[in-house]
Amino acid sequence: MPATSDKGTEGPACRLYLITPPSFDLAAFSGQLAEALGAGDVACLQLRLKGPDGEGAGDADIRAAVEALMPIAHEHEVAFILNDRPDLAAELGCDGVHVGREDGDYKSARAAVGPDAIVGTTCHNSRHLAMEDAEAGADYVAFGAFFPTSTKQVQHQAEIETLEIWSETMEVPSVAIGGITAENCAPLVQAGADFLAVIGAVWNHPDGPGAGVKAMNDAIAAAAGE
Repeated sequence: MPATSDKGTEGPACRLYLITPPSFDLAAFSGQLAEALGAGDVACLQLRLKGPDGEGAGDADIRAAVEALMPIAHEHEVAFILNDRPDLAAELGCDGVHVGREDGDYKSARAAVGPDAIVGTTCHNSRHLAMEDAEAGADYVAFGAFFPTSTKQVQHQAEIETLEIWSETMEVPSVAIGGITAENCAPLVQAGADFLAVIGAVWNHPDGPGAGVKAMNDAIAAAAGE
């Protein structure tokens, strides 16, 4: 993962982890992505593409999206992460993969993408699951959902205390996810989240995705006292 200052390296202590909408027009979205990534600091872009039935998108659609969007991310020095498909992440040369609890596990994902790629995992509100994955070698663990979200039905409610304890005791970076906005993110930043994963706060911003990225970065900096 891109470095964070609380791990003893240069850079802001908390950074933006941007996730794509579940569906989009690829030609139009390419321009929106360039606008978003050009507007401020973004550590990672996760492609999380869904089909019309809500299940994972077809391989052809994923390949087309990666081929169009990954160069834009790399042009802005943003890591490109594919959701739930270690096989395609390896095939297409993505920087990494994110795996949910129902879509695989850390060890199989690592075997698919190799030792140098980023592998992150969903851990809901469980420090136990997060510790198992971290000890196995995960590059980050994701906790959530912290707030209501329209992107997916919330089945696991995460607690701020989970982030606080993780930040105090573990070195592996944490990602907070779930309904995060510029208005509600301060407690997550102050609890020690290394990354804030956002979707609607950027793509649904009334002034466009560039304004959404700027608003999130401003809010992160304010919460961190920067």
